[in-house]
Amino acid sequence: MFLGHRVIVVAPDKERSAVSKALTLHRPLRLRKIEKDFYASDGTPNDCIYLALGAILKEWPDMVVSGINHGPNLGDDVIYSGTVGAAILATHFRIPSVAFSLAYSRCREIEKIARKAGQIFTVLAKKPLKNVTINVNFPSPPWKGIKITKMGKKKYTPEIIKREDPRGEPYYWIGMGNPVSTPEEESDIKAVMEGYISITPIYSDMTCYSVMEKLRVITGEMA
Repeated sequence: MFLGHRVIVVAPDKERSAVSKALTLHRPLRLRKIEKDFYASDGTPNDCIYLALGAILKEWPDMVVSGINHGPNLGDDVIYSGTVGAAILATHFRIPSVAFSLAYSRCREIEKIARKAGQIFTVLAKKPLKNVTINVNFPSPPWKGIKITKMGKKKYTPEIIKREDPRGEPYYWIGMGNPVSTPEEESDIKAVMEGYISITPIYSDMTCYSVMEKLRVITGEMA
């Protein structure tokens, strides 16, 4: 039990960064029970959502919590993030969901952050939102407070690192490319830079409504 709730954990058995909302469709998945209510899968975070809903739970959960991820999921990170991707998938099934991430890589205060995440979860669970995903990022404590934010902008420059294997054949690593962040006002990036916990509601409808009428005109002209 956690804060009066039964928690069932279904998690990847190894690092699954930057897999976004990927599903494993071309091989079977393995699911291992570690102990009561704790399971590990060799799939992606989204696979874990499917396995939980379709193979483990008799009833769908009241809420899905993804994370705590070791590393930021700010701005354009949410496009790549497996942590946020799993929460977004739960939202597609109309299950209230929240993703928690550390906005820095090395954390020695994980218990403190987990307690704060529990407090935020408790507040969100009282009035759950079914149509949005809540993305939470923690800067290094101590915190100045909490800010409700929008997604900031983080630009990645493609970086390919080429190496050779012992047989002289080339192989490649995709690097991080030193992303450049834009700390706009009210953005998650700026809030975290200033020492605030960022809470961003993410709407999964990606339609660009402002361009719909323009497209109607363009396609009408082409007809």
